[in-house]
Amino acid sequence: MAMEYRLIVSDFDGTLRRSTGEISDENVCAINAYMESGGIFALCTGRMPSSILPYARQLKLQGLLAVYQGAVIQDIVSGEIVRDCRIPPENAQEICSFLQEFDAHIHVYDGDQLYVNKDDIFRAWYESICRVRGILTPFTISETVESKKISPHKIILVCESKDRAKMLDVVGARFGSRFYVTTSAENLVEIVMRGCDKGGALEYLSDYYRIPLSQTIALGDNYNDLPMIRKAGLGVAVENAEKILKENAKFVTKSCDEDGVAYVIRKFGLGENL
Repeated sequence: MAMEYRLIVSDFDGTLRRSTGEISDENVCAINAYMESGGIFALCTGRMPSSILPYARQLKLQGLLAVYQGAVIQDIVSGEIVRDCRIPPENAQEICSFLQEFDAHIHVYDGDQLYVNKDDIFRAWYESICRVRGILTPFTISETVESKKISPHKIILVCESKDRAKMLDVVGARFGSRFYVTTSAENLVEIVMRGCDKGGALEYLSDYYRIPLSQTIALGDNYNDLPMIRKAGLGVAVENAEKILKENAKFVTKSCDEDGVAYVIRKFGLGENL
């Protein structure tokens, strides 16, 4: 019987990755079984390349990998970048200057370089999770962007979880008409170029592999996953997902700690009777 869903695209943190930090053996086995049956499995994440590539290689993935919400799409094996969307330096300076007004902890991402403007608990938290080391700048990171002429792939404001909704509204009101403003975690507000959302990334992967969107599955847990959940043939939210994601999904699977990705792969990708 022909495979109904030939391309599965999954978010990483909060979806494939367990809250304890690892990818479970069950998820690994399901992904391998799906690929051995002819399916294509891909990751689409807000992370930077060096932070996600070790996991892609652990899963023995080949083909394309989408990072920075889809602002960068690259070949896992060759490293070739096939999509590279950056915020112009003058706009990056404007964004950073605005965020500095709130005494904000700011991240600026340039390829595999991460610039941070505060050496605090947020920096320690982020670096421990993503296993990267940021380059500490003066608080006025906008000046570093200007002096180095940085054209970043992404800019992040890190805040207390209680402040996320407010800052998402504030940043969205200022920049939402020109840039894509979203969130991927309870204390992150993220800014990339418009069109660089996960829905666009899914569309790119679908076109690249010549697989209709109707034959794709997308899985996620947070607001930044909404565009691909809505665009996929089968949009799936994990049980631990934000409420709005579950409301927009066609199927809600088990949580990230209960191998929800593996369940979807076996039920819909491999057609097992679960």
